[in-house]
Amino acid sequence: MAGTLLALVLGLGTLPAAATPSGTSPASTPTALAAPDISLTAVRAHLDELSAAAARNGGNRRSTGQGYRDSVAYVKGKLQAAGYTVTEQPCTSGCTSGAGPNLIAEWPQGDASAVYMFGAHLDGVSAGPGMNDNGSGSAALLENALTLARENPDLRNRVRFAWWTDEEQGLNGSDFYVRTLSSAERSRIKAYYNFDMVASLNGGYFVNHITSAAAAPMKAYWDSLGLRPEENTEGAGRSDDYSFERYGIPTSGYAMGASARKTSAQAAKWGGTSGAAYDPCYHRSCDTLSNINTTGLDRAADGIAYTVWQQAVGTGGGGTCDPAGVVGNGGFESGTAPWTGTTAVIAAHSGRTAHGGTRFAWLGGNGSTSTESVGQTVTVPAGCTRASLDFWLWIETAESGSRAYDTFSVRVNGSTLATWSNVHAGGGWTQRSADLSAYAGQTVTVTFTATEDHSLQTGFLLDDVSLSGA
Repeated sequence: MAGTLLALVLGLGTLPAAATPSGTSPASTPTALAAPDISLTAVRAHLDELSAAAARNGGNRRSTGQGYRDSVAYVKGKLQAAGYTVTEQPCTSGCTSGAGPNLIAEWPQGDASAVYMFGAHLDGVSAGPGMNDNGSGSAALLENALTLARENPDLRNRVRFAWWTDEEQGLNGSDFYVRTLSSAERSRIKAYYNFDMVASLNGGYFVNHITSAAAAPMKAYWDSLGLRPEENTEGAGRSDDYSFERYGIPTSGYAMGASARKTSAQAAKWGGTSGAAYDPCYHRSCDTLSNINTTGLDRAADGIAYTVWQQAVGTGGGGTCDPAGVVGNGGFESGTAPWTGTTAVIAAHSGRTAHGGTRFAWLGGNGSTSTESVGQTVTVPAGCTRASLDFWLWIETAESGSRAYDTFSVRVNGSTLATWSNVHAGGGWTQRSADLSAYAGQTVTVTFTATEDHSLQTGFLLDDVSLSGA
């Protein structure tokens, strides 16, 4: 990860499953089993090779040195043997003089107009071999690429991997790559995922842009392990995802932390030492193979595979149907994001009990002419022949009779799919649903809207929104 100075220059509702032993996929989340388990032994073997490259060349893998070029040669050789189309891209402007190339590898299957890109910087600082920063991300990414080649599943979307040069000197390699793409080429990249320092000894579990649609599969996997990840605030603007973000490309990724210090709350949640740096050897000579948190490394490698499989595996309408994490913050427990609209209705309201947790959305209940709504953008997996938007609804009213005075509707891209009203009041929390099957493979805006007339209130209480599919 690039240092703090760079950041200054750039200006920059369900209960989690129980944790699963390292090296296994979460049994409590069947959808995650569609992705293969990534061998921790293989990832560590790649780290051994990167360590050896540093040892042969002055103890580091700085972008301008032979240690970096040996690292490129190792990764490239593995990828070519697996059948990848591999390109060494010289950084001809903006990079440190003498810096080695970017390495780009694309698996030649899937829709070339819908590219999901996964990257990590391969260079390190001159002070040491850079095993956590960033041998960890580079090695986890390499074994994911090799596993994809071995499994060779049908792909509905294109997968592209990248190992960046000269990140430590200012995100220069990734900046050159994105900057020199045409606008059409940039538009084909639907999301970029970055992995920088995913094995910090005293680390936490951080996700970039954790409430975004791009982050949904990454967060869902770590949620399934009971990790309760947090936003990667320390790394904002300090790694290669920022190069893509600057051009409007959605980004996410995993990190376990650098020089910032673990809080007492984080130590209680994840273990480790409160008040100590996430990585005690950040940018130091002790960033060796002894500076690797193997449990975190394993969880990150498996989470990458989960995301690759959800975003790209499957052909046409017959791809995978994996609804995990499609709806962000469906239980309203993590604040208001990514919900938009009348978000003030989301709270732990007194006088009523949430269906799950403590928070829910209370729309309407005003007793006067009003319209309130909450919504978010979701991507319905392409492989779902059946997709259902499920939620819990409690309707209470002062109205009487069989006439619908106040209504609650579910809309997709402005079109109404289902409507309830004061007529349906009573019974407390009741599960409801709306059919989204027609939107498989599409990114749509889902909105819940309550509309009241001029008198007599009807309150529509909403909680635990999710997507189910088959």
